[in-house]
Amino acid sequence: MSGLLGWVNYDFPLGQNIFGIRRFMRNSGIDLAECLDKLETLDTARKVFERKIRYWHHRPMAGDPAAIVCPADSRVLVGSLKETSCLFLKEKFFSEQELLGSTKARWLEAFRGGDFVICRLTPEKYHYNHTPVAGLVRDIYDCDGRYHSCNPGSIVTLATPYSKNKRVVTVIDTDVDGGTRAGLVAMVEVVALMIGDVWQCYSRSEYRNPQPVSVGMFLDRGCPKSVFRPGSSTTVLLFQENRVVFSEDLIRNLYRTDIVSRYSQGLGRPLAETDTKVRSTIGRRKDKENDHDL
Repeated sequence: MSGLLGWVNYDFPLGQNIFGIRRFMRNSGIDLAECLDKLETLDTARKVFERKIRYWHHRPMAGDPAAIVCPADSRVLVGSLKETSCLFLKEKFFSEQELLGSTKARWLEAFRGGDFVICRLTPEKYHYNHTPVAGLVRDIYDCDGRYHSCNPGSIVTLATPYSKNKRVVTVIDTDVDGGTRAGLVAMVEVVALMIGDVWQCYSRSEYRNPQPVSVGMFLDRGCPKSVFRPGSSTTVLLFQENRVVFSEDLIRNLYRTDIVSRYSQGLGRPLAETDTKVRSTIGRRKDKENDHDL
């Protein structure tokens, strides 16, 4: 049924001519100038959602080797997995064990008490995930689950919605030659309603020569890693304790009282996401002597 609904919504023709495509993209707020493919080839919603963009021009990346970049065009929340987290996310939205898989004791211990980033993609967003750090892949595995919406209403309502969704977990070791030097980083790509797959298609240069991500592969920062199938989706980043400092604007926005988000409505307190572009800086590795804890 999920596949059938997906076909009806995403593979049905958008119109008989280019004007139907333009109208659809305009109504969705998509910038046509960013698209890499010719407009006339984007003739279904699926092709629009899985579109490629000239990210090397339209999504510039900081040259700072210590920078950690956003993995997707998304609405971002940051916080800590400690019990004292201001977001109260531990055992609220998800637990580490359920998110990473109960059989992965090694990674559960590595990320215990660490920090996290939730990147929520909405349907009109560019749906490629990019690598947030540079490093060596230590593990990559699937966790099977059901299909739930990744919107805030479901996140608040369900006990552990992220753990119940199908997801792909990639553990990256950045403490290697050429790496970001921010410890282990887990990138969890969460499948949402009507999205049956996350296609792993890492490309070191633009979208050329895509290849599946595998253990032992070195990933450069800011490169296309995977693409979600159409719909809204979520990417979660986990960091080890005291290895990352988040950007001040992301932290400052969490406490804004002049914005009411769907997260705020569910939790009964101000909690604002920050609309963030892929490859933009969301934090940096922590210098132990100079940086303070979040």
